[in-house]
This record gives sequence, C-alpha cells and structure tokens, in this order.
Amino acid sequence: MMYWLLIPGLAVAAFVIAELACRWWLRRWSGYYVWAPGTRLDLRLDPVIFPEGERPVRFIVNADGERGGDLRGDEEGLYRVLVVGGSAVECVALDQGTSWPGALETFLNAPDNLRVLDARRVHVGNIGRSNVATADLDLILERVLPRYSRLDAIIIMVGAGDVVQWLEAGAPPSIPEAPIPPAKLFTCNPERRFGWKLRQLALVEIVKRVRRAWLRPWTVLEESGGKWYAAARRMRAEATEIRTSTPDPAVMLDRYERYLRQILRRAQAHADRVIVVRQPWFEKEYTAEELSHFWHGGVGKAWKEKISVYYSLEVVNRLMGLLDARAATVVESCAVQQVRPAVPPSLRHYFDYTHFTPAGAALIAQAVAAAVVARPSSLERPLRPVRAASPV
Repeated sequence: MMYWLLIPGLAVAAFVIAELACRWWLRRWSGYYVWAPGTRLDLRLDPVIFPEGERPVRFIVNADGERGGDLRGDEEGLYRVLVVGGSAVECVALDQGTSWPGALETFLNAPDNLRVLDARRVHVGNIGRSNVATADLDLILERVLPRYSRLDAIIIMVGAGDVVQWLEAGAPPSIPEAPIPPAKLFTCNPERRFGWKLRQLALVEIVKRVRRAWLRPWTVLEESGGKWYAAARRMRAEATEIRTSTPDPAVMLDRYERYLRQILRRAQAHADRVIVVRQPWFEKEYTAEELSHFWHGGVGKAWKEKISVYYSLEVVNRLMGLLDARAATVVESCAVQQVRPAVPPSLRHYFDYTHFTPAGAALIAQAVAAAVVARPSSLERPLRPVRAASPV
C-alpha cells in the first residue's frame, strides 16, 4: 500500500529533475539564434496592404538560424555569405527567393560569377530582423558570430532603425545606454527565463525544437502584418501633431557611428570580406497615394501602440540623408567596401518608406552581387554588371 502512495511523489520528483536538467542544458549548450532553426512560415499577406506583394510568402529558416537554404559546413567549394541588419534585410513581406538576400544568392550562383569567386556554390544566409539599430546589431554579431567558422563575406545594411528608434523616443537630447533584452533579438537564446506553467517549461521548449528540427512543420499565418500596417498608416494620416524639426541629431548620429565602427571590427574579424550596403529610402515630392503608404516618423511605436504625434517626412528624409553621409564617411575610414544601390522612389519598388517590393529587392540584389564579384583591386572602378534573372 505504501508503495502506491510513493508513486505520485516519485513522478513529481522525476518531472522536476527532468525539467531542471533541461533548463541547465539549454543554458549551458543552447546558442543564440536570431531565428529558431527549422522554422517554416507560410505568410498570407493582405493584398490590399501589399498590392505588389506575393502570395503566399515563404519564410524558411535553416539549422543555423538563418533565413536561407540548408548547407553542410564542410561542403567543398562553398562561398558562404552572411547578410545582417534590420527589417530591410529581413524582407518579411517577400518570398524566400525574392527577398534581396535570396535573389543575391541566385545572382551569385550564375556560372560566370562562380568562376570569379572561385567557388562551386554560393550560400547566402540572412539574419536580418525588424526594429534593429546599430546597437542591437552589435549585440547580435557579438553573440552569433562565434558559432561560425570564418565566413567568405559579411554584408551589412543597417541605419534606418537608428532614426526610427530616436524618433520613437521623441528625439531626446541624450540616449542613455541600457541593456538590450536578448528576447528582443534572439528567438532562441540561453538566457531565456523559464517558469512552471506549461508554456514556460524547458521540457516544452526542447520538444518544440526537436519537432522543428525533425519534422520541419509549416505554420500558416493568415494576412500576416496586414492589421498593424493598416493601423500604422491610418495613424500617420490622422496625426493630430506633425513636428517639423528635431533637436540636434548629433547624439543619434554619433551613437550610430560608434556602433557601426564596432560592427565593422567584429565583421572583419570573422570574414574575409565585409561590404556595407547603404540603405535606400523613398524620397521625392510625394503624391497623395504615396503618402498613404507611409507610417514612419511616429513618436511611439506605431507597430504596437496607438500614437498621434509624427515628424514630417521632410524631417525623416533629412535625418536619413545625414545618417547615410555619416555611414559613407565611417565605412571609407575603415577601408571597407560599400555600395549604394539605386532604387527609384516609386510604389513599384517600395511597399513603404524603407521596405522593398519584389522589383526593388531585385535591384538591391543586383547591385550587391556586382559589389561581391568586383575584385578588390577594382573597387574604385564602376561595378561589374550582373545579369538579372528577370526584368525589374
């Protein structure tokens, strides 16, 4: 009789021991991944919000936590590229092969380009993530790059997030340094906090990881992103206050420069080549239709809360121009290759102020591919043309 009374207690003890063991293992051996390895998403974009978008959009993550195809680390003749940055790199509204890092891989695997690179195959992995500024990207590279052996190239596009985050905070005269929560940047990380509710258990997390790794299930997200995009655009159109000036942006620009230099040092320590892509943005004399597509420049986080105060697009354009000029100066002083793709300011090429349609992404990919295949001795000469897969 006493034996049967012990069974529940033993079961509870075994569960607790297993849970604690899983927590220890995840903290000791689990790495930092921007995207959970094995994730496969089928995003159904709202055609009203994304009229130039594709349906569906596939977002596929390989075993290294990159948006990209699978690969073997010992593959002979592999030329491995890692693309890093913010939402303009992530390309969440674009299909896997249409995103500019995906299209870049296609261009670089053309036979002529493989001969120039002396490679059998080019792999491009994408760890871009939305709402990432230079300080965020510095932490991402600090935690992620040690997992890689030496890369052939790291391609960086970052900067718009610095402007967005500064304006979201109301353009403060100072930016205090604060710890960045790992959960903001890494879907999987060893610093995750666990609890005793079902969804907070380490056992559940391990089951999810095993399921993703072995079964690679698809998750379908209907009208992904449509609701917040529509709400954010509407809030800008109905703003009760439009600010036409900011305090001196030097605090934001200096912080951008400091972290960009650090990012370049980290990248140079882990890759044979580093290329900075200076981000294009949608700047022109806008039509009413074009204005209806914009949501940037708000005081507050338009993607998660209701806001009513915005900075004018003239202000945002000026800040982006200052940041782009600072990027050019920093990159040149660090002797790093850079490219500034030309993307026509039109709704054919942009979904909004800084995010690209398939046509815009193809132009980015073509310009970056030309920079990758340019020989180091010819970096000051016009970039070698790379044949596009289709007209843009």
